[in-house]
Amino acid sequence: MKLIVQIPALNERETIAAVIADVPRTIPGISAVEVLVIDDGCTDDTVTVALRAGADHVVRHTANKGLANAYQTGIDTALRLGADLIVNTDADHQYPGHEITTLVQPIIQGRADIVVGDRQVQHIEHFSPLKKTLQHLGSSVVRWASETDVPDTVSGFRALSREAALRTFVTTDFSYTIEALIQAGKRRLTIVAVPITTNYVERPSRLHRGNWNFIKRQAAIIARTYATHEPLKVFSYLAAFLFTPGALLLIWAFYIFIGRRMEWFVQSRSNDQSLLVGGILVLMALFVFLIGLLADLVGGVRRIQQEVLYRVRTIQVDDEAWRRNASARLDALETALTEESAPTAPKT
Repeated sequence: MKLIVQIPALNERETIAAVIADVPRTIPGISAVEVLVIDDGCTDDTVTVALRAGADHVVRHTANKGLANAYQTGIDTALRLGADLIVNTDADHQYPGHEITTLVQPIIQGRADIVVGDRQVQHIEHFSPLKKTLQHLGSSVVRWASETDVPDTVSGFRALSREAALRTFVTTDFSYTIEALIQAGKRRLTIVAVPITTNYVERPSRLHRGNWNFIKRQAAIIARTYATHEPLKVFSYLAAFLFTPGALLLIWAFYIFIGRRMEWFVQSRSNDQSLLVGGILVLMALFVFLIGLLADLVGGVRRIQQEVLYRVRTIQVDDEAWRRNASARLDALETALTEESAPTAPKT
């Protein structure tokens, strides 16, 4: 079983060598461990430092495309390189390399498709109470949206089996953590969380501009990803939100109408406003629900496209594996023929 540790990096020359040096090269159940660095438009000598530190592969973006794109590039490249198991870690050395051995065990044992490292945020001393609270609330929302029980949903330290990697395709341009988790949950992949330790990172995050910016962007990702996978449910909720007050207003208008006929009220009492507003709200609810039905039909097409993409990627990865094996056999055959044709020294 081949493990590739992918490290998305943007100007991380100060820490990239330590991250690579910390990657264990011998893990029980793993035949080979390789390091892949994704250069997401570095303007310093991060790549040079990484290669000197022992990186086995480097893939480059011509410009900074964001963490999510770097993550997806790493997944695609690792699969083409023949990875049976992929670990993603940060280039700022937040995650200790020795935890990789713990992280991959559930996949090696056949108990999981994806393993997420739980940083145990509530016990991290340098996290402020506000940040801990926001992390807890955010993870609760993601657990509900993804139908998983991962405690630390924004942890970037995660391991994927080959099957899970083939089914992963991130479309956001901000962060992959939440979208990939919701995708995995909706596709019924087995996700396991394991507790890990972390290193203290002094520099501020380059992913976002403060907690509120992070919350705003992650909330948008949660809403969009959930609506993509559950369109009928989302639009039904919106329709119910409009239909309930609309129906109540119509019932009230009908009550006024009956009351005037039965002479409970004076004839001058009007129900026009309730009738108008209630009718508009009910019609809007009907339109929203119909949009949900159409979105659900589109979702069926999307699921077929996802399956087609999965099969195409599987064929591409298998083709790359066949080419590597064929090339290795041809090299071995060429070496053997060269040795046979080499002149032997005469006996004396």
